[in-house]
Amino acid sequence: MQVEAVVQGAPGAVAMSPVDDAAATPSEDTVRAHTYSLLGSLLSGPPAADLLATLAQVQISADTEARFAECWRVLAMAAERTDARSVDDEYHDLFIGLGRGQVMPYASWYLTGFLMDRPLAVLRADLAALGIERQVDVREPEDHAAALCETMAMLCAGGSDLDGQRRFFRAHMEPWLGTFMTDLQAAPSAQFYKAVGCLGERFMEFESRYMAMML
Repeated sequence: MQVEAVVQGAPGAVAMSPVDDAAATPSEDTVRAHTYSLLGSLLSGPPAADLLATLAQVQISADTEARFAECWRVLAMAAERTDARSVDDEYHDLFIGLGRGQVMPYASWYLTGFLMDRPLAVLRADLAALGIERQVDVREPEDHAAALCETMAMLCAGGSDLDGQRRFFRAHMEPWLGTFMTDLQAAPSAQFYKAVGCLGERFMEFESRYMAMML
């Protein structure tokens, strides 16, 4: 399947759609990397006003798969209806809170019910094998949803072979990240992030199909 970017001038803001002319569009890995990068950015911290403005003006190709197109329309409307201060408050309620947020964006939590558990240790070993090190100024553990999306963006953009991408996705993302995106949509404070969760859920479904199709 070929895919195309439909948002002009928005780093990472892409939609997925079948196309016939591969030469006229970015590669699958490029578009997938941009999508992962966008999700990683939105999950690592609240978007600034300029990103909200860009997302509010998203243009959707007529060929975009219906479920993706709907998620992009919802995200565009959510970005248009909020502002940087409101989405900052929303992000804090969802992911930080007083003691803990309404959703826990960590693989260990979803897979074992505990933070900093065995899934994180396995992930760290796999990251070390890939030559990826945690930045010293990053406080969140490597199994944070944003960090995993950013890692997959690196693997896609860096030319990692699809087998390597598949192994990482199936080991560290597929077992839980779709469920997290569903939970994000249902969180009490989710407004803008309800749309982010919708896009993330659809993209995880796409990635599962893509990885199986490309075997």
